[in-house]
Amino acid sequence: MTKVLVDPGICGFVTKISADSEDQMEVHVKVSSGCSAVQKMMETLGDTFDAYELCLTKPGTGPFYDYAGEHFPVHAACPVINGILKCVEAECRLALKKDTSIQFVD
Repeated sequence: MTKVLVDPGICGFVTKISADSEDQMEVHVKVSSGCSAVQKMMETLGDTFDAYELCLTKPGTGPFYDYAGEHFPVHAACPVINGILKCVEAECRLALKKDTSIQFVD
């Protein structure tokens, strides 16, 4: 099981993500977030996915981005979907585990 913690910044909706896969193809994803848009997305899309269909797509495409484009409030910089995908990639051996970050520099 792979776990990721996403701190999206000013909204304060820290999101906990876990991905579990036995065959590195079908993946079970759990997301715990204070964000109602993220909660509803996971309720709608479910928790079981084909890792290749999630991760091996062009940026900004796939079921999570498609859903967000239709239903999320206007907030293009939300890092939660990227966090979900990074978690799935690592669990399914489509990428190595390595922390990412966005830092403001004055």
